[in-house]
Amino acid sequence: MKWSDIRTRVMVAALLPVLMVGIMLSVAFLVGRSSDLNEAYQQRSRALARQLASASEYGIFSANEVQLYSIGLGAVKEPDVRSVDIFDSKGILLTRVGTPLLKPPEMGTRESNVHDAFNSLDILVQPVHGSQINLDDVFDMQARTLPQPAQLLGHVVLVMSRQSLEELEHVMLLLGVLITLSGLLLGALVAFLISRGVIVPIHRISRQVERLENGELEFRALAQPGDPFADLQRGLNSMAQSLLDSRQLLEYRVEKATQDLRTQKDAAEEATRTKSQFLAAASHDLRQPSHALGMFVQRLVQFPHGEEEEKVLNQLSASVRAQQDLLDSLLDIAQLDAHSVKASIRAFSVTELFAPMESALHAQADARKLVFRIRQSPLWVLSDPALLTRMLLNLIHNALRYTERGGVLVACRPVQGSRLARIQVWDTGVGIAPHHLGAIFQEFFQVSNSERDRNKGLGLGLGIVDRTARLLGHTVSVKSVPGRGSCFSIELPLALPPAPQGTLEEQTATPLRNLQGVRLLVIDDDVLVAEAMHMMLSSWGCDVTVASGIDEAFVRLRAGKNPHLILSDYRLRAGENGLDAVRLLRDEAKSCIPACLMSGDVQSNLPNLCRDSGVHFLQKPVRPAILQNLILQLVG
Repeated sequence: MKWSDIRTRVMVAALLPVLMVGIMLSVAFLVGRSSDLNEAYQQRSRALARQLASASEYGIFSANEVQLYSIGLGAVKEPDVRSVDIFDSKGILLTRVGTPLLKPPEMGTRESNVHDAFNSLDILVQPVHGSQINLDDVFDMQARTLPQPAQLLGHVVLVMSRQSLEELEHVMLLLGVLITLSGLLLGALVAFLISRGVIVPIHRISRQVERLENGELEFRALAQPGDPFADLQRGLNSMAQSLLDSRQLLEYRVEKATQDLRTQKDAAEEATRTKSQFLAAASHDLRQPSHALGMFVQRLVQFPHGEEEEKVLNQLSASVRAQQDLLDSLLDIAQLDAHSVKASIRAFSVTELFAPMESALHAQADARKLVFRIRQSPLWVLSDPALLTRMLLNLIHNALRYTERGGVLVACRPVQGSRLARIQVWDTGVGIAPHHLGAIFQEFFQVSNSERDRNKGLGLGLGIVDRTARLLGHTVSVKSVPGRGSCFSIELPLALPPAPQGTLEEQTATPLRNLQGVRLLVIDDDVLVAEAMHMMLSSWGCDVTVASGIDEAFVRLRAGKNPHLILSDYRLRAGENGLDAVRLLRDEAKSCIPACLMSGDVQSNLPNLCRDSGVHFLQKPVRPAILQNLILQLVG
């Protein structure tokens, strides 16, 4: 039975006053009766002591011990009398009847009463004085004298026991408890009778509400005849029916909405699959001609030409680079939105991250007459080096584009108690207004490029940085003062240096150099791309062999010496792929020939597959300088 139960509350309401009244009456009865008994006991003890003193006067005066003993013996027969001691005026014991005291009490000229609480005894000491009787004629007024002080003859010590008094008090206490319990029983009976008429209907309604609360909306309570809460029960039944109707309607709507959402979800998943397939196909199909166009332009630049032709070629080269940048950025955005990019997290040094950028970006800074500095750092970080490099390059390119004078500084330092590293890109450019800070990570948003000048970028770099940071779990922030410059920060976890391992930075761009005598096997089923690769590589002095598939590559391998390097596309004809081609050619040559896979696919795990196979990976379209740098590193 819980305190919150209404029956419990009504029972308490009925029993509590009865209990309080019963306790108060019992206490008042016990206190009053105990006081009366104690007063009667005291009066009786004093009266008995005085009677003994009066009766013992002659016996003490005459030293009649027999008489005194008889007086004491008669007193001991009285209830509650434990003993009687009679002393003379010198304190000599004349007679003793009953249990003797361990220590005689002090005796003076006045009566006294000492209470021994430990033994529940009262020790009364009553002095015995001699009576003064005038023997002269009572009518002789002249013979009268003033009363003289009475002579102390001795003392009577009366010991009384309180045992019977205490027993009587215990009986009265028991009687008070019985009275209280009787009141409680009477109160319980009254509460029970009340609950028959009030609590039972309320409890019935409570059970009904509880079942409705538990969702049993089909339950209906029947109103009993004479029930004072019949209207309330009918109201609850009506409310339950309304709730049941509403729930059924809601369930129908939820079921219909669920079916619609499931249909939309299936359609969205199908659209996502279609988008992914289109993205993969479009990426490959768009990157292939762009890659070939870049190779053709690079070869065309090498031919002799006049001043006018050089101007056209420079414009053509700039347009090709802009097209490749736009294509790369759009496909990067699409891959990040489709969650098809998978991060490969590992520990690497900040020096490994910064070193390739210094030589690659100094030329761009020198062309704009800007100071470009990278402050080297001994820290190691935990991230995907390729994705982090793309983020940092986007931030640096933006800083160089929007800085007219001054320079750009790249640095890294530990923060938050050396738990995180903060890579910062500082510039002295135009800055960003506070109301634009929330929009700069949106696609195609540029603060100061309303005329859409392609030399100032496409407005996609920061969008790629933001999406890549979320993929890696890093934090990107920006602080800027209009007219003074900006600072972009990337916060990422610090790491302990792992075992040393070689890495290839694909972003390193070096001036074109002669590769005379380097044997290259190019595998690509796109005739235009294969021809462009052959022309450009041959112009560098390479001995180039081109094959359109694995079988043709085997023929070329068997017909001559082993190549120094295999350059292959990933998608080949008849379902073949470049990784299988490299593996089979290495088995045929019985040598681990260096190889590089170049592909326009967006397959998220392709770089990992290449790394597991010991094959380098380049995303099409490939810049000629990057390709030449790779060849130099792989073949020495």
